[in-house]
Amino acid sequence: MLRRASAQVFRQLVRNTTTESSLILERSLNRVQLLGRVGQDPVMRQVEGRNPVTIFSMATNEMWRTGDAETSASGDISQKTTWHRVSVFKPGLRDVAYQYVKKGARILVEGKLDYGEYVDKNQVRRQATTIIADNIIFLSDNVRERV
Repeated sequence: MLRRASAQVFRQLVRNTTTESSLILERSLNRVQLLGRVGQDPVMRQVEGRNPVTIFSMATNEMWRTGDAETSASGDISQKTTWHRVSVFKPGLRDVAYQYVKKGARILVEGKLDYGEYVDKNQVRRQATTIIADNIIFLSDNVRERV
């Protein structure tokens, strides 16, 4: 009986310890990979008292076949283009992106999503989604040769 009671106390202790430590040790993940084409040449901006940032847009495309696509090759092909705003804060990568990323270049961007708000010139509060780039891989031949 004493053994059973001590086992129950031990299990309860382990449950409480595990619950508390799992809250502390819990990890999360915010990762994005985009493969597409650059929509505009990058711009470098600097806000007072902050480090500069390189910003450019990037397009990704999603394609699908409408109609009875599984049984035949007929049907219309539809495409949706999604535009993304990419910001580069890392000092070395920021400068490389500013110098070598060009409109139309095919690149792979790895980073994280960031959501923010700003007030536009008409004093309307807007939401913005940005990709904070950690890595850029150049896939266009002409860019890879220059880097």
